[in-house]
Amino acid sequence: MAATTAVRWHPKTAVKPAIRYLRQPVRFLSSLKDNTWRPDLIAGLTVGVVLLPQAIAFSIIAELPPQMGIYTAIMAGIAGALWGSSNQLHTAPTNAVSLLLLSTLAVMYVPGSSDYIIAAGLLTLMVGGLQLLLGLLRLGVIVNFVSHSVIVGFATGAGVLIALRQIGPLLGIQLSGANIVAGMANLVADLPSIDPVTAVIGIGTMLLIVTLRRIDSRLPGPLISIIIAALAVYFLGDRAENVAVIGDMPRSLPPIAGLPIFDLERISRLSTGALAVAAIGLVQTTAISRAVASQTHQRLDSNQEFVGQGIANILSSIFSGYVASGSFSCTAVNLRAGARTRLASLIASLFVLVTMLVFGPLAAYIPNAALAGVLIITAYNMIDRAEIARIWRGAPGDAIIMIVTFLGTMFLDLDFAVLSGILLSFILYLMRTSAPRVQVVVPDENYRHFTHRTGANSCPQLVIVDILGDLYFGAVNHVEEEIIHLASRNPEQLFLLIRLGHVNQVDFSGIHMLESVIRTYRDKGGDVFMVSAGREVRQLMETTGCLSYLGSQNLLSEDKAIDHLFHRVLDPAVCIYECPVRVFRECQNLPKRFDQEDGQSVEGSLPVFAQKEGETQPPSLYPEDLHRRLRSTMPGNQPIVIDVREPREYKRSHIVEAQSIPLSTLLQGGLVLAEDRPIVVVCRTGRRSRRAAAILASLGYRDISILEGGMHAWETAGYLTAVEFDSAPVERVG
Repeated sequence: MAATTAVRWHPKTAVKPAIRYLRQPVRFLSSLKDNTWRPDLIAGLTVGVVLLPQAIAFSIIAELPPQMGIYTAIMAGIAGALWGSSNQLHTAPTNAVSLLLLSTLAVMYVPGSSDYIIAAGLLTLMVGGLQLLLGLLRLGVIVNFVSHSVIVGFATGAGVLIALRQIGPLLGIQLSGANIVAGMANLVADLPSIDPVTAVIGIGTMLLIVTLRRIDSRLPGPLISIIIAALAVYFLGDRAENVAVIGDMPRSLPPIAGLPIFDLERISRLSTGALAVAAIGLVQTTAISRAVASQTHQRLDSNQEFVGQGIANILSSIFSGYVASGSFSCTAVNLRAGARTRLASLIASLFVLVTMLVFGPLAAYIPNAALAGVLIITAYNMIDRAEIARIWRGAPGDAIIMIVTFLGTMFLDLDFAVLSGILLSFILYLMRTSAPRVQVVVPDENYRHFTHRTGANSCPQLVIVDILGDLYFGAVNHVEEEIIHLASRNPEQLFLLIRLGHVNQVDFSGIHMLESVIRTYRDKGGDVFMVSAGREVRQLMETTGCLSYLGSQNLLSEDKAIDHLFHRVLDPAVCIYECPVRVFRECQNLPKRFDQEDGQSVEGSLPVFAQKEGETQPPSLYPEDLHRRLRSTMPGNQPIVIDVREPREYKRSHIVEAQSIPLSTLLQGGLVLAEDRPIVVVCRTGRRSRRAAAILASLGYRDISILEGGMHAWETAGYLTAVEFDSAPVERVG
């Protein structure tokens, strides 16, 4: 495995990506190809025609002069195209940010006043600076938490909302009301006042777009339909006097605004609002760009998009504009018109500039009803019915997120709708990550991998668990409860092997949880071992002292873990006398002393221990009690200590005064003691001691007890032990 090194921060690490983001226009212009000019030109002109009246309308919503909307459409659109990432996203004034700007500034300044206009420009500059900074710091990753279901729900709701809001302009009536429900109710009440000429132009535009698309999908149906509608208004003359049109436009280049950039008091007052507008603008832009990318399959660079939005708002503020973000309607028109690159958005903004300077009087004939017809057709096509069906058939959580976002877009403010969808995405993410699976695994049939198999045999001494998720503060309680539940269901499994291969991150709560599990198993005489700990996980375990508490010897190699545990940790007597299965490769050649007919252990016929009437378990001595009795000088008080472990275990470590009489010897030949003294039976943890005590009781011995916790408890208490070599035993402190 290749060695990995820690990445240290260096100025070049931050400067190089920033320079690359800022040089985006050079890469964009050099990547243009000849076959993109025609479709991008048609799409740009189509978007430009739709963009012009929208820019004016949205500036009026923000209670700003109409020319500010046009200046924003020009400068923000050009900057967004040059420094952005999405090929179809168009940056322009939008309904959401216009309303948010109004709600932010109206509490501090009189809408429409000079202070209000200056504050709008200064706030736009602050918004652009924040967005640019986020992009340069490469924090675009935060938008990855916007669920795809949020995008689909937002796109569907926005499509329906755009279509409903355009019914009024389409028919020549006012669509008023505090919300969409009230607006639709007023629309029904105002149906008798429909202007026939406006309705014919609007509905005719829609029919013409659909017809041209069926004839040849490559035809620029929206642009052709808008031109025909404008000609109809021109030739109808007085008969079209009730048809609403765009009207006059400013005829000068966007002027440079003199913003009070050193007015710290004003900046302080606007800072909170700037942060909110910047965040909502980025969320809306990201939602739109991802909705489009899901259809075009383009791979987006969120950091580059943040940089593009930041520069767009900075230039918009400098040239007398206001806040812009990704425009859903313009982006939808751009997509349906066949735009292939950001050149289409560049052309659209330049079209608005040229139209304002040269064709101002002619553009005044474009009817709002035709624009409404284009937007309704576009909104209908933005509803991805196939994707909605897929989400509906999929996970319930994603379907709920989609529905909530859709309803929020329909009936709530757009920013709150998107944020509510994002909030639900976070909740779903937390629910999924806070309950990682803790599954018991066993070796496969070839003993090459560990797998989870329902109903598979498991080792009676060792449980192996896989933790499938990160151990952070929200998940540790669930993981600990699952492990403790496993321990309570299988109390004889004193040893736990935790596989950490799927754990990428651990926080301090995770460290506490691991230490708690270790403590739980050690308190009942067992131990915990771990394998496959990643570099970051192991590093945190080292720095927090968790690895020291576990013991570096308990952090094992994946390939050698079972071999180590089988030969050095597990109780071989249990394997031989009590376990009927062969879970591990190491078990295959192990002798199993079971009755061949019924599969029961030969100990199944042993008598139940009964030293006194009604007593079924031998009394226990704790290590300190046995140590005190062994050191006693009173006659008859010192017991005979019998170690019933296997000889190799006895040689490795035993109580100095103990005699080695393996359990197998007791089973085969019984026992005759030379002295009549109390007997204390010792094994590793206490399991074999109980079996040996039952055998001794059946042989007539009465004063029998066992060492509670076995040699494990004796060594933990720090009492003297002996190790036998070929020559002579050597005493040691445990």
